Amino acid sequence: MEMRLHRRARTTPAVRAEIAASKEPVRALARRLGISEMTVRKWKSRDSVWDRSHTPHRLQTTLSAAQEAIAVELRKTLWIPLDDLLVVLREFVHPELSRSALDRCLRRHGVGNLQDLKPKAPNPSHKPFKAYEPGFVHIDVKYLPQMADESSRRYLFVAIDRATRWVFVAIKKDKTARSAAAFLKALHKACPIKIQKILTDNGKEFTDRLFSGEGRKATGNHLFDQLCDALGIEHRLTRPRHPQTNGMVERFNGRIADVLTTHHFQDSEDLADTLTRYVHLYNHQFPQSALGGKTPLQAMKNWYAKKPDLFVKRPYDHAGLDNYRMIL
Repeated sequence: MEMRLHRRARTTPAVRAEIAASKEPVRALARRLGISEMTVRKWKSRDSVWDRSHTPHRLQTTLSAAQEAIAVELRKTLWIPLDDLLVVLREFVHPELSRSALDRCLRRHGVGNLQDLKPKAPNPSHKPFKAYEPGFVHIDVKYLPQMADESSRRYLFVAIDRATRWVFVAIKKDKTARSAAAFLKALHKACPIKIQKILTDNGKEFTDRLFSGEGRKATGNHLFDQLCDALGIEHRLTRPRHPQTNGMVERFNGRIADVLTTHHFQDSEDLADTLTRYVHLYNHQFPQSALGGKTPLQAMKNWYAKKPDLFVKRPYDHAGLDNYRMIL
């Protein structure tokens, strides 16, 4: 049996066995071994030469077993914080109870952490997006922080293809219908995929659905709708007050939010350049679990090999960033 002796221990198991078997008087044995008479008496009275546990045989507590049971049951059923529970127990159970004694009691019975007692809300499961061929694009707008060299904040228009996760972005000075239409024109020119459907929310930059009267239907006269019609693109809208419908682009916006909070930007140009580089890396270098570990561009190439008719041009790797520059 392995035993760790105290660094100042004066006896070993062999010495203790000798003490237990010796017939010498306690004083003589203590003098010969160079230990105290109390130590000699201790090992003469024991049946084992091994150290005992240092855990107290009797816990120092001011609560009886019944009182502890009351405290634990109140904690479990009412989820009472420590200080509130202390007030209740002092009033009705034990007037002299200390906060530290109650805390030790709760910890000893496994109810020290109040959060562990509360039922865990199930994590919302993200439903997989319905599978589509390339050409179904989600579009949204994200606010950008105002830089020191700007008089007002700017807006990031974001588009992401549902099948390939390919992303296109542009910074605009406002989020008017004119800016949304300009973004769609730039997207239509840059995207190698033949865009067939676009999904947006019900913002005024995209639709007049919420401002068209009792029918609550888009009139088709909105500038963005007119451009979609001219380009042969079907414009779909999310349900009002249901942003999760456009969750794919919302998730990418979460990535953009991480970039904005983890970088310090010198000015508006620095911000735009950083976002440009990030989008380029995202499209060309970042493997996506939803794509089986492929990058958006690799997924796009695979689709092109299978169905080139879904594309208006062949997707290529671009060494530089010229085709992904922010359009102001």
